Amino acid sequence: LVTIMDMKNILYYQEIVDELRSSGIRAELFLGNPKDLGKQLKYADQRNSRLAIIAGSEEFERGNVQVKDLDLGSRMASTVKTNKEWKGQPAQIEISRKDLVEHIKDFYSKLI
Repeated sequence: LVTIMDMKNILYYQEIVDELRSSGIRAELFLGNPKDLGKQLKYADQRNSRLAIIAGSEEFERGNVQVKDLDLGSRMASTVKTNKEWKGQPAQIEISRKDLVEHIKDFYSKLI
């Protein structure tokens, strides 16, 4: 699921979805209220999405996106006790936008 942080960047988010789909990766753009990231992630979970793509103005400026592993995040939430432990886990990482397709393909290849 590609989340929306700011409607003024809707075309950018759509480009991400189009690129993922063109590469054979199922992708969906969240079309609800962009003000609540928590609801977007909950929606992704309900849709059984494994990953969420998150990008706001700071990521746009750096040419990056955040990739959140929703399954790992759920498992960590029930076991991780401290902020230090949370930061030591790779549930959410920032990568270069240009590496997104390769990163997602690599992620799914490791699940097989």
